[in-house]
Amino acid sequence: MAQLPLPLAYPPAQGRADFVIAAANADAVAWLAGTPAPRSLLVGPPGSGKTHLGRIFAERHKATLIDDADRCGDDVALFHAWNAATATAPLLMTARALPRYWVKLPDLASRLAATPTLVIAEPDEALLAAVIAKQFADRGVRVAPDVIGFIVLRIERSFAAAAATVAAIESLALATRRDITVPLAREVLAHDLLERQRDWLEDPMTAGAPTGAAAIIDLSYSLG
Repeated sequence: MAQLPLPLAYPPAQGRADFVIAAANADAVAWLAGTPAPRSLLVGPPGSGKTHLGRIFAERHKATLIDDADRCGDDVALFHAWNAATATAPLLMTARALPRYWVKLPDLASRLAATPTLVIAEPDEALLAAVIAKQFADRGVRVAPDVIGFIVLRIERSFAAAAATVAAIESLALATRRDITVPLAREVLAHDLLERQRDWLEDPMTAGAPTGAAAIIDLSYSLG
């Protein structure tokens, strides 16, 4: 009988020593480590460490942290929080996108436009490897460096892809009672590639393509 993986919640390690600094986030870290501005905005993709960095900042400077401000849905409350911030009681907001994509209240939009905005970029290979290793470690799993290297070279270079891949690999390892090795990672990534191909072929935009049109799927990288 196959073992069903349990939907366990793994609290990530979020101490100062657990934050991985690399080119993608170095400017944001340097800014937040200095003398705090009364108000700052930290923008980055999901899984990029905004919450982790924000909590470090809030602890160090006794600041107010509004995480995922773009998902708050209450521009008035954000506006009042912005106005209440001072040099001795600073405010840090985090968001997945720049304010122009989610702020509706003109007064809040004008204030955030003048607020120092720090952007975390998508990771390079070194940071992606460190993020994957940390996510496995957060799950209490030790993974050999060759497995990390195999994954890094074969997934989309994004924090979201790293999180999804780690979760899928651990799920298969639990379900099949196998160690996390390169062959197991290859199996997960091959399945993911097939799913993406299937999604592409079933997309209404491609389904309506003229007969004889070229259907190009990037298979330039190898899973071997």
